[in-house]
Amino acid sequence: MVNSRTQQFLSAFERFQQKSATTPEWLKDLRRTAIDSFVQLGLPTTRHEDWRYTSVESIASTNFAAANGEAKLLRAEDLYGPSFTDPAYNRIVFVNGVFCPQFSSIRELPTGVQAKNLSAVLAANDSTLRPHLTQNSVSREQPFVALNTAFAAEGAFISIPKGLALDEPIYLVFCSFGSGNPVMSHPRNLIVFEAGSQARIVEAYVGLGDQPTLTNVVTEVVGGAGSVIDYYRLQNESSSGYLIAALEADVGRDCSFTAHSVTLNGALVRNDIHVLLNGEGSECVLNGLYLPADKQHVDNHTEIEHVKPRATSQELYKGILNGAAHAVFNGKILVHKDAQKTDARQTNKNLLLSEHAVVNTKPQLEIHADDVKCSHGSTIGQLDKDALFYLRSRGLDRAEAQSLLSYAFASDLVGRVRIAPLRARLDDYMLTKFKRSQS
Repeated sequence: MVNSRTQQFLSAFERFQQKSATTPEWLKDLRRTAIDSFVQLGLPTTRHEDWRYTSVESIASTNFAAANGEAKLLRAEDLYGPSFTDPAYNRIVFVNGVFCPQFSSIRELPTGVQAKNLSAVLAANDSTLRPHLTQNSVSREQPFVALNTAFAAEGAFISIPKGLALDEPIYLVFCSFGSGNPVMSHPRNLIVFEAGSQARIVEAYVGLGDQPTLTNVVTEVVGGAGSVIDYYRLQNESSSGYLIAALEADVGRDCSFTAHSVTLNGALVRNDIHVLLNGEGSECVLNGLYLPADKQHVDNHTEIEHVKPRATSQELYKGILNGAAHAVFNGKILVHKDAQKTDARQTNKNLLLSEHAVVNTKPQLEIHADDVKCSHGSTIGQLDKDALFYLRSRGLDRAEAQSLLSYAFASDLVGRVRIAPLRARLDDYMLTKFKRSQS
């Protein structure tokens, strides 16, 4: 039902459709179905169990508009530092959801590799898209996914051909820049790994400017048999930036899928990750780190779905909260009846640096098979008093000791980053952040 909370998005969709005359008919049909689903679902409220601790009222009450020409006000160097992008590597850059060729750089890639903006692939009516685009995301159940699908037009398309291992990572950089009125964007990314391929993909989200921005992104990853996927999502939004991000991964037989999620800043950040272990012997690793401060809100929802036998999954999410920050972790492992010999482990650890910080954590197991090894657990605590005492006895003052222990808590996950320049930049960021937070 259309109401005041959904009307602005419906009106924006109608204007968007009028400007999409060259869109393929199959995509137009998908968009119309998706906007109907969004109107039916409406924006979530805290009465919905999956949104119990996260209110989107600030998004509903803000009048967002489509972006228009903000990229002209930016320089390339404005993007690299906050997004942790190494300019030596291939990159596709978007500002408020619009592809920016002046900031992008794709050098010659191995034969068969595609790294393009989605709109160019749609304009060419490339048959590669249709079997995968929107096939792995469930618009009828997720209102923000439905909203993204309704606006699906721009984003990144990456395709790695069969048996090819790409040596260098590809960066996808999304800049939200509010210079006037609040703006919104709905990037749609499709990443396809054919059988036996390997690559590292980095999605970086950065917020600039002082106006509210809404980035509602969906990324679909398709992992062919025996492929090796190393995927990163870095989020460094502005203090007035809203980021709603969904990741849908379909992991095939003997495919290895590793996803790293690092949330550094943002007024409200929601991460929904759904991994379908859809092949025997498949493997999934989810690493997550979130560092909200002040009044920032970070909500991580993950679901790993074991469908076939002999699949493994490991999940470790860590949070460090300061000020009046609020974090949510809701992680679910679902083991289907036929997924015998499943091995799944899930851990969530939280460190509170302030008495005003709040964490709501809910690890879950739902098991329908009888020959499995599954475990889960969560912890919430403060800095260890004995460790603080030991460091202070060695000459560190209290602030230095707190900074060192906080850094050590986070460095475990930073050390899992397999791209050396990115790992070094994140490491420097952590050192600076914890020194500053204790000063």
